[in-house]
Amino acid sequence: MAKQNITPRAEDYAQWYIDVVLQSKLADYAPVKGCMVIRPNGYGLWENIQKTLDEMFKETGHENAYFPLLIPESFLKKEAEHVEGFAPELAVMTHAGGKKLEEPYVLRPTSETIIWSTYKKWIQSYRDLPILINQWANVFRWEMRTRLFLRTTEFLWQEGHTAHATFEEAEEETLKMLGVYRNFAENFMAMPVYVGKKTNKEKFAGAVTTYCIEPMMQDKKALQAGTSHNLGQNFAKAFDVTFQTKEGKLEHVFATSWGVSTRLIGGIVMAHSDDNGLVIPPKLSVIQAVWIPIFNKDNQEKITGKVKELTQTWKNEGIKFKIDDRDNYKPGWKFNEWELQGVPLRIELGPKDLEQNQVVIARRDTNEKVAVSFENVTQTVKNLLVTIQNDLFTKALNFRNDNTFVTDDYKFMLKKSDEDNGFYKIHWCGNRACEDNLQEMGKITIRCIPLNNEQENGKCIVCGEASKERVIAAKSY
Repeated sequence: MAKQNITPRAEDYAQWYIDVVLQSKLADYAPVKGCMVIRPNGYGLWENIQKTLDEMFKETGHENAYFPLLIPESFLKKEAEHVEGFAPELAVMTHAGGKKLEEPYVLRPTSETIIWSTYKKWIQSYRDLPILINQWANVFRWEMRTRLFLRTTEFLWQEGHTAHATFEEAEEETLKMLGVYRNFAENFMAMPVYVGKKTNKEKFAGAVTTYCIEPMMQDKKALQAGTSHNLGQNFAKAFDVTFQTKEGKLEHVFATSWGVSTRLIGGIVMAHSDDNGLVIPPKLSVIQAVWIPIFNKDNQEKITGKVKELTQTWKNEGIKFKIDDRDNYKPGWKFNEWELQGVPLRIELGPKDLEQNQVVIARRDTNEKVAVSFENVTQTVKNLLVTIQNDLFTKALNFRNDNTFVTDDYKFMLKKSDEDNGFYKIHWCGNRACEDNLQEMGKITIRCIPLNNEQENGKCIVCGEASKERVIAAKSY
């Protein structure tokens, strides 16, 4: 049974998503159209995402920097494909200080242009390469149809921008960061992903090649969760960024960019949550276990004292916990509140439990309860957190596998997608017209051409022309 104020998934998935985001206090609507207020629950989750990824980036040799929010409009016009791709989404500042600006500024939709104008000053020789920089920032894209976390006018993200001496080095970097994203999605978000290359239609504006990770949400649609782009020499040529090679020749620099955003929070909601609210993988949860001491005035000190005794080593053990000993809320209200907010474990200790030297532990993901002795509670909690993390991934993987279809039947795919959604492994000839046909007929896009794809002779599902491999197609966010 769904909680009050949360629409059941089966009734209206889109409304269920919004209800969970609002009721779990992840975010709220802002006074500015299309923007959101990220509440402490949501921002704490983003901080854990940021902290984990930042460590991964630094382990692969990257450093953080910060570049301006305002970008001269002329910068975007230097890379034609880039400006064409972003033109409909640009927010432009024309006045400041009570005067009209000589040149308008664009609020950062992405930072390739301003970063490469800076790299021109920093790069002269092969000795200056590679440059491996990441930026944590906010960006603006004037979206027409917005949805909290998934698509907003302003959102938070990280964007890596690197410079290399050869195309091969840039390609290695692009794939390395794609691997980082896959690792994070699967091992921290508990979200299995397809990893592959975007089609020319779907690639980033100004890129030579775009790679992506694509998980399935519970409504069987795809979510583009992260992208990594080999930009070739496009931006270096636009900003005339050259370097002297070891042989003394002048060559344009090769570039990459890669990023993920607060959209990942939306992915966590849609991949794992249920009709009772949020479900968060333990590795990213701000609170992994919440204690609910059940007491009255006569035994309050004794019960809360026992909780503190049982948790005195938990910080050193690395368990993130909270003791909810508020006396102005009833235990049932607290159970409901923490369930809504997706805390992986709830631990109850009441007078009868105290007499029996035990606690009761409830799992958020399955609602299963188990009584555990005082002496075993710490190890049981640690074990359960690992189990929940693994179980969430396995559940999501099984769901994706059960709803991924290998098909050569165009009518079947359109009918199935119209009725129930799903991922489809289909043959595609590589022709843009057939790709457009998929989108026009069924609102289906080619999500990716999987890496290390198995070669298989077949016929394009649209036109019947020859194809040598299958691609992943689906409706998407």
